[in-house]
Amino acid sequence: MIIDFHTHMFPPVIAGRTLAKLAECSGKAPETDGTYEGLLRSSKEAGIECSVVLPIATKPSQFRTINEYAARFQEGEVISFGSVHPDSSDYKAELRQIKAMGMKGIKLHPDYQDVYFNDIRYKRLVSYATELGMIISVHAGKDPLCPENVHCTPRMAAELIDEVAPDKLVLAHLGGNQQWDEVERYLVGKDVYLDTAVIFDYIEQEQFLRILRNHGSDRILFATDSPWAGQKRFVKVMRSMPVTEDERENVFGGNAGKLLGLL
Repeated sequence: MIIDFHTHMFPPVIAGRTLAKLAECSGKAPETDGTYEGLLRSSKEAGIECSVVLPIATKPSQFRTINEYAARFQEGEVISFGSVHPDSSDYKAELRQIKAMGMKGIKLHPDYQDVYFNDIRYKRLVSYATELGMIISVHAGKDPLCPENVHCTPRMAAELIDEVAPDKLVLAHLGGNQQWDEVERYLVGKDVYLDTAVIFDYIEQEQFLRILRNHGSDRILFATDSPWAGQKRFVKVMRSMPVTEDERENVFGGNAGKLLGLL
């Protein structure tokens, strides 16, 4: 079973202009049209059984629209998380609502939400989401939006982990996009999941394998960041990695299946 733990899609009415804006910011051409149908086509072509969608509330007022749309996709080939902004006036009520809507987790993006990850607002939010048994996926490391002002460095993430002790925290981009030396220094060995979203376009194979082995293949999740990386291409890269079959099965879907309650 292959699960892509980090993808994006948008309601059809905004998909086109949203992708155009993000493509301009990142300098990368999207690999799908950004819709549910586009993600489904990409996933099937890649042999991916389930894609996890991670929406982002960039301001508190987006809570209702984002989560009502996300709640439509809670089983089968596409499963969507919800999102909460750390400046919400009642983040606890919003987290309870997301859980009541059947969603298994939330996505946080410190750069787009303009809050550093070791801020007390995130610590409180992550702590309560953990109490509710939710998965918390967080963008970590550099982002094209503000590459010189990283809002979630490996060191910030380590601080939150030490203080809050979340048991279902997922740090995207292998713990810190293009900051993998710091990941090895501050995060490897901690109780945290790391996903592979977009990293195969940047990381040296030797460093990826070192992190996988030292952190443990039971805490690495296959992910692409589709539409910003090709799902079929990333599946091919992971299949070509010189790892054991147990390690490959863990990364491809075993770990994610357990987290999502699918196995």
